[in-house]
Amino acid sequence: MKEPSILDYLKSRLNPWQKEKIQIPWNASATVEEPFPPNQPQQIQDSPGEPDLLDISPSSNAAEDAIPVTRTIPATAAQFPWKVFLALGLALLAQRTLEPPADSFVLAFSLYFFALVLLVWAYMLNEFSLPDLHYPHDSARSSRADIVQKPQLADEDAPIQKDPLTYRRKTLIYAMLLALSAFILLNNNLFTSINVTIWLAAMGLFVRGLWLSDPGKPAFFTKVVDFFKRDKWQLSITRWGVLLFAVAALVIFFRFYRLDGVPGEPFSDHAEKLLDVFDVTQGQTHIFFPRNTGREFIQFYWTALVSILFNTGLTFFSLKLGTALIGLFTMPYIYLLGKEIGGKRVAMFALILAGTSYWLNTISRIGLRFPLYPAFAAPTLYYLIRGLRRQNRNDFILSGLFLGLGLNGYSPFRFVPFVALLGLALYLLHKQSVGNRKQTMMLFSILVLASFMVFIPLMRYIIQNQESFSYRTMTRLTGIEQPLKDPAWQIFISNTFNAMTMFYYDNGETWVHSIPHRPALDVVSAVLFLIGYLFLLARYLRNRHWLDLFLILSVPTLLMPSILSLAFPSENPSLNRTGAAAVIVFIIAAMALDGIYTGLQSIQGAARKRGFAAGVVILLLLVSSLQNYNLVFNTFASQFLDKAWNTSDIGKVIRSFVDAGNSPDNAFVVPYPYWVDTRLVGIQAGYPSKDYAVSRDDLPKTLATPGNKLFIVKEEDVDTLAALRKLYPFVQVGHFTSPLEGKNFWIYSIPDNAQR
Repeated sequence: MKEPSILDYLKSRLNPWQKEKIQIPWNASATVEEPFPPNQPQQIQDSPGEPDLLDISPSSNAAEDAIPVTRTIPATAAQFPWKVFLALGLALLAQRTLEPPADSFVLAFSLYFFALVLLVWAYMLNEFSLPDLHYPHDSARSSRADIVQKPQLADEDAPIQKDPLTYRRKTLIYAMLLALSAFILLNNNLFTSINVTIWLAAMGLFVRGLWLSDPGKPAFFTKVVDFFKRDKWQLSITRWGVLLFAVAALVIFFRFYRLDGVPGEPFSDHAEKLLDVFDVTQGQTHIFFPRNTGREFIQFYWTALVSILFNTGLTFFSLKLGTALIGLFTMPYIYLLGKEIGGKRVAMFALILAGTSYWLNTISRIGLRFPLYPAFAAPTLYYLIRGLRRQNRNDFILSGLFLGLGLNGYSPFRFVPFVALLGLALYLLHKQSVGNRKQTMMLFSILVLASFMVFIPLMRYIIQNQESFSYRTMTRLTGIEQPLKDPAWQIFISNTFNAMTMFYYDNGETWVHSIPHRPALDVVSAVLFLIGYLFLLARYLRNRHWLDLFLILSVPTLLMPSILSLAFPSENPSLNRTGAAAVIVFIIAAMALDGIYTGLQSIQGAARKRGFAAGVVILLLLVSSLQNYNLVFNTFASQFLDKAWNTSDIGKVIRSFVDAGNSPDNAFVVPYPYWVDTRLVGIQAGYPSKDYAVSRDDLPKTLATPGNKLFIVKEEDVDTLAALRKLYPFVQVGHFTSPLEGKNFWIYSIPDNAQR
């Protein structure tokens, strides 16, 4: 074979699309006492994305979780990784200039450009790359030795599992008959004990009929029983387990710290939700709640359960506690999805970035349905990706079940079925599915059936009430409520650009769930996501792996519920309608962080490279967490109180009036434009079914009410003040002074004996 020339060598090294790199042979006579000879590229066995090289590795057996791949350490490995280090610094500085008030876009763009040039340079020299795709294997079908001897290439997927095509016929027949019965009985938009029992039985039998059991593994309950029968229990504690516990504690802290006061006050949407929960407690067990253009049912039953379990009652705190728990449910699946894609280290980085993020924390704390979008999208995507890669029927069943649950939760989730179809299409169109496509289509049909089994109640409602179910969505997508200001395609392009740049620049103007006109991500996460997204695209162009392209395209697809607000483009972008995209965003950011960690390890000396790289990573995560803490618990908390009305103060005044022995029907709030929602006053006072509003014109009617009376009037409402003085000349007037500007109000106390 012709010996390659120096020009051939340079072409192979500088061409990022050429997979096979020409290596310069190392002269064995030049041996020196170094971990790696200074002029020889070394090949080491390592697990992609695994923390073996990190000082806080989980255990010596961590590599067993993945098939090892061959990594090439460049000849320049003994040098300081200045290109990666400088690129990171420039990118962080660029993103810092986009923090509000962002006043130098040219400078930010220039700094980002030079940072990416340096990273491309490092990438061409193999000093920077994203972690290779993680390849789990089935130990029951292949031994560890076989895997070590036959490492998989970067564009190969996990070992394919052939489906046995077995099922339990009678069980499935019973499941379908019960599903049909449940569909018929779930009428009149009501859950009953009978139709719910039949529906749940149908789902259980469906899963039982198709679930594949591993004869070599004991059942879950068998393992639990065996565990408690043991004379001795052994607890194995690893460094990775301790680290995971610490990170979980950090995430829980961000979710529940100061939950009673952040956010501090409810607004009108909370009144609607609490009234729906009140309806549930009164036996109005709807499938679709028609109040305020209609809502799916999950949050209302969940909040009712939370209020009972934690004895919090029908309160704003019950709503917040319920959604905070839902937001916490998302986190394990972000970890599992990160592990499935990039290994344990990527999973840990993603968990920290997502768990402390301002984005996911605000939408989880707000007490509305917003976190249901990412909460069900995360397991749907996790089991879908795992099912496509492993061809495991059970994963498709679980993905379908979570897909159906999500459709019963929050309307933006209605776009997730399209994301699932996108994943299927990309898998079938790439070479990783060769010889596997018919089986994939069969397994995906099981996913669809599983989702329909869960969706039966809402499907029944849609057939009877299609217009009311889709009304709110159509008001945003079409001009039935407000005419489109420009052609739809122009608004769509503009909305897409705004949504795709919200991570770095502007997350919208909605103050109830975000800090208006700031990036959706903190400085560190924004930089990592941009780097990860661009290099993920480069890796796809090089390796053509379906999963890379799926991660790239799933971000704009999951943003679509916000992008498609064509009639109200000012509502785009919004953190609530884009919440599921955060699942993928933080995993991509974690992949970039893992790549930076690997690139910074190229300092000569194992201890030095681990310490320096780990120190930089810890510093980045610390900076990210501290900024997010400030955004959530300082900026967002104070901004929210400034804009929300202090219904809790009014509720406390009325509660004191009632506790003094007065009738709750003798307290009144006189409405004023853009002031408090008087339904919330009743909720805050402990009377969720009572609206305390009395209009100025109806004030004379209160003369017939016996007993002491209490009137709450906005400070600026001079006309009502005059009307009350005319009706009740002998009054006791108090003034509530709030520490927040514009939140003061008058308190008119009228003793019974002072009325004429």
